[in-house]
Amino acid sequence: MMQMVPPSAYDRAITVFSPEGRLYQVEYAREAVRRGTTAVGVTCRDGVILAVDRRVSSRLVKIESIEKIFQIDDHVAAATSGLVADARVLIDRARLEAQIYRLTYGDEIPIELLAKKICDIKQAYTQHGGVRPFGVSLLIAGLDKNKSRLFETDPSGALIEYKATAIGSGRPIVMELLEKEYDDNLTIKDGLKLAIKALVKANEEINPENIDACTIDTETQTFKRVNLEEIIKLVEESKKELEEEKKAKNEKSEE
Repeated sequence: MMQMVPPSAYDRAITVFSPEGRLYQVEYAREAVRRGTTAVGVTCRDGVILAVDRRVSSRLVKIESIEKIFQIDDHVAAATSGLVADARVLIDRARLEAQIYRLTYGDEIPIELLAKKICDIKQAYTQHGGVRPFGVSLLIAGLDKNKSRLFETDPSGALIEYKATAIGSGRPIVMELLEKEYDDNLTIKDGLKLAIKALVKANEEINPENIDACTIDTETQTFKRVNLEEIIKLVEESKKELEEEKKAKNEKSEE
């Protein structure tokens, strides 16, 4: 006779499905991501962009010690949301996989292959007892022979390719903006402006110093961090633009 597991026990082990076919520990890991800081990825015709909000809880924290964007290889980077300690383990593995591919084949690792390798590791941690899922999502972005690629990896091990997307607490607000304003012909300059605008809309009180951003363009095909002066300028422009849009919307509703 099959022994039934009490309902309260379905979330105690990663290997136990609920009667509805759910793995609660994976859903709890997704919740850790939803509570994390916002990260945005945008593909452009001449490159790819990642931007993150490095939320700080105290003015005593040195902002440069909070790392949410990681360079994996010259042509690929990743942004994280969720448990940063979990992210570091996956980033180290991604860097290792990139170097193994380069030494084996003498070429840069394809972005999709790298994303799948990281997702294979994530999936394995949803299937074995004595472990827990990684409580982090990664946006893996880079270039495949001048083609911009952007993948979102889920704590379950699933991955989806996007033209532009977001993870973290501000995802619904950012996705609404991206759906409205993203265009396939965006340049790096326009894409960076859109990414910063999305972060500002998700958090109107955002401090420019808390934003970190990087670009990988098709001309140099190398990772480059955006300097603070440019971020401050884009934040000011975004705040002014959003304020004008809000004012126009209010005027239209009053008519």
